Amino acid sequence: MNKIPTPYYLIDEKGLQKNLEVITALREQSGAKFVLALKCFSTWSVFDLMAKYLDGTTSSSLFEARLGNEKFGKEVHAYSVVYSREEITGIATFADKVIFNSVSQLRQFTDVVQGMNIGLRVNPGISFSHYDLADPARKFSRLGVHDRDEVASVADQIRGLMFHFNCENDDLGNLAATMERIGSIYGDILEKMEWVSLGGGIFFTKPGYPQEEFCQLLKDFSERHGVQLYLEPGEAAITGSAELVTTVLDIVHNEIDIAIVDASLEAHLLDHLIYRTNPGVSVPGPGANRVMIAGRSCLAGDVFGSYNLQTKLNVGDEVRFADAAGYTMVKKNWFNGVPMPSIAVRRLDGTIEIVRSFSYEDYTGSLS
Repeated sequence: MNKIPTPYYLIDEKGLQKNLEVITALREQSGAKFVLALKCFSTWSVFDLMAKYLDGTTSSSLFEARLGNEKFGKEVHAYSVVYSREEITGIATFADKVIFNSVSQLRQFTDVVQGMNIGLRVNPGISFSHYDLADPARKFSRLGVHDRDEVASVADQIRGLMFHFNCENDDLGNLAATMERIGSIYGDILEKMEWVSLGGGIFFTKPGYPQEEFCQLLKDFSERHGVQLYLEPGEAAITGSAELVTTVLDIVHNEIDIAIVDASLEAHLLDHLIYRTNPGVSVPGPGANRVMIAGRSCLAGDVFGSYNLQTKLNVGDEVRFADAAGYTMVKKNWFNGVPMPSIAVRRLDGTIEIVRSFSYEDYTGSLS
């Protein structure tokens, strides 16, 4: 482990497998199918493992659809807020299901997707999200069709509907109430469909989540409306399965001790900066030593957070940030030209493989 230069993301296949085994049980009990949301996690070096447990992938762009087709296999669902003609033509060669965000786009590209398994995203007008930024039902939302009559007008041209209305929803009662509302408003349209996707953002792998009741909810909805249900887990499939491993390069003092590590919140854990949250620290463990941990970029707010740790940090010490799989590697960037973390995988047999390192040529190759 000490021979791997920091920083690096360390993906643990046993951690992944724990979540995937939960998904297998949910699939068997509910009859629902589960497709991985590539927008959250696209590290294809572990797709051989994940493909044993999941039904396929869902994408948000042409590149993601192609990645799902080439690296994961199985079903490929393609959705995008908007397509160009060039993109939809490419997607039509990779996808098993193509989901449109609007009726206007559906009509615009009918010629391209003729004969394919087509779906439409519907915005039910209610959602569950801790953040307005991620709320699909926020005011003036452009995500999905809001007008029920507009959906009904193209029901004979589509075979499925997507209702993506959750973000980190761990409240089964809220989910049940929303599904009941969807059924009551769109019931007659659902009867004409073959499948319905409930999107992602349902935190069914959270410890203590009522999984049996969740399965029954999914099964009842599917049987009531005669549809195959799909879920699109992102975080739920990979939570707790990776760390960002860093090294302390300097300690400065400004009223408090500030440990500066060889990584960056801005460049390597960007969602925490966007949502103003702090990543957990897995190593060192919790204790009485108070310290702020900051990133190495020039951004004043490049701060991971303030922590009470078991040991006092010194230059050369290792710091591991927990839960670093979702929305990290897909969002990492070259801000300040800061070296990009390598990606390593701890395989099921315990061996560790560096699957990707990044060089100066990668940096210059991303520019012009």
